[in-house]
Amino acid sequence: MSVIVTDRGFGPDDWTDGFEGAEALDLASDADLDAPEVADRLGSVRMVRVAFPSFSDGRGFTLARLLRLRGYRGRLRAQGHVIADQYAMARRAGFDEVEIADDLAERQPEDQWMARADWRAHDYQARIRG
Repeated sequence: MSVIVTDRGFGPDDWTDGFEGAEALDLASDADLDAPEVADRLGSVRMVRVAFPSFSDGRGFTLARLLRLRGYRGRLRAQGHVIADQYAMARRAGFDEVEIADDLAERQPEDQWMARADWRAHDYQARIRG
């Protein structure tokens, strides 16, 4: 099972359309957004899920930012090894939510994620502007 993290906290996965059909797209952290099998589908999918194979692999943040810059407006989910400390960065990069495993949710409970849920207020640029 998995837990979905949003700015409201932990919740169940409400996505019921799967990731193999025409409604959603699963991307590896090294996906090429210009590859025809990706680029041709981005205009029609409602959900893109980007894999994070390791918490130290930040390529998914870049993919999220590029997707948003290219005009993707659908639901964008980080999936895998994202930790609570990275939640604000995930939201600023363009992710709407994070999908984590149940065991990670046990090690990093909801309060740790919620401490970063006000992600717009806790970036270094806001502190500089002051």
